[in-house]
Amino acid sequence: MSLKTYTVQGMTCGHCVSSVKEEVGEIPGVTGVEVDLDSGRLDVSGDGVTDDAVRQAVEEAGYQLVP
Repeated sequence: MSLKTYTVQGMTCGHCVSSVKEEVGEIPGVTGVEVDLDSGRLDVSGDGVTDDAVRQAVEEAGYQLVP
């Protein structure tokens, strides 16, 4: 299992965090998702999870990853 860390831009409230967690959690292979509202930090654990899949899920939730 691997752990990858990203930074999400645009989250302002708890609902934002929930939306990101829900979308990223639906990616096949993801076993855990932690999101910190204050820093925008997104930790994704799992196997075979690609950066592109995470980026698409975050965008589906209405936010963007910081490059």
